[in-house]
Amino acid sequence: MRDAMDEHGEYLVRLAFLYVKDWAAAEDIAQEVFIAYYKKSDQFSHQASLKTYLSKITINKCRDYLRSWKNRRIIFTDFLSNIVSPGQAPEISLVREEGRTSLADEILKLPLKYREVIILFYYQEFSIKEIGTLIECNENTVKTRLRRAKDLLRDQLDLREWEGFMHE
Repeated sequence: MRDAMDEHGEYLVRLAFLYVKDWAAAEDIAQEVFIAYYKKSDQFSHQASLKTYLSKITINKCRDYLRSWKNRRIIFTDFLSNIVSPGQAPEISLVREEGRTSLADEILKLPLKYREVIILFYYQEFSIKEIGTLIECNENTVKTRLRRAKDLLRDQLDLREWEGFMHE
């Protein structure tokens, strides 16, 4: 268990953050993932890698979190606080360090079903087939969502930024 946490813990927090856009919630979700893995480790069949298995649990926990009332209340509270005192969100400062502010801004604005395929494909480097397994969609659906996400991004980014994204 300790080995799994050491090897995949940081990755799972980052993956959760890309879904929920909140570091504290992402850390909580990663902890819940390891608790679930500990309780049901005998059900892990080794048909997929441990990373893929834990990623699947993380994605499901993120979706549960995003559907929860707690999350909706937090989002509304954050929205109100940004109106009163606008500040820079942690994900924006993280992206600025990488020099890709506008691209990351636009990716984070995408609807979840498009954002997740972009993140899993380009940033986490999962294959179309692996993404389909993780989000429980067939490969054609993943390809369609990926294409639509890129179309949405193309509309939002200027030509120079778009070409840079496509060549990564």
